[in-house]
Amino acid sequence: MRLVIQRVSQASVTVENQVIGQICSGLLVLLGIEHTDSEEDVDWLIQKTIQMRIFPDEEGKMNCSLQDIQGELLVVSQFTLHASTKKGNRPSFIAAARPEQAIPLYESFIQKAEVALGKSVQTGSFGADMKVSLLNDGPVTIIIDSKNKE
Repeated sequence: MRLVIQRVSQASVTVENQVIGQICSGLLVLLGIEHTDSEEDVDWLIQKTIQMRIFPDEEGKMNCSLQDIQGELLVVSQFTLHASTKKGNRPSFIAAARPEQAIPLYESFIQKAEVALGKSVQTGSFGADMKVSLLNDGPVTIIIDSKNKE
């Protein structure tokens, strides 16, 4: 499972000209699910995401987590995070999980994030053509892969 985490001042997701998810200060998470992913990947990534200290403290140092600031979370599925570009110029998405496997893991990620945060999580629409708008704060953008636990 691969995440692109962006600290945002605001973010939203639009599908068919309707805003379906929107947050103010918090994290926009682009979530890519691979066919080898499991609930263990979800559990590890939830903890990393919620507890990652990338928000400024009183002195302006990145020392606070999403939990600390009581920030919001917007989760958007994005299978293209598992693109392989080894051959030619057209990416291959063969490593991305099929919907029958990816949807339950995506939903599990959202549910576990809601439990960890103690509040609702905003989302995109799995498999839809989405327009994502954000104001990256910092900018702070971090990539985490559950198969590469550094």
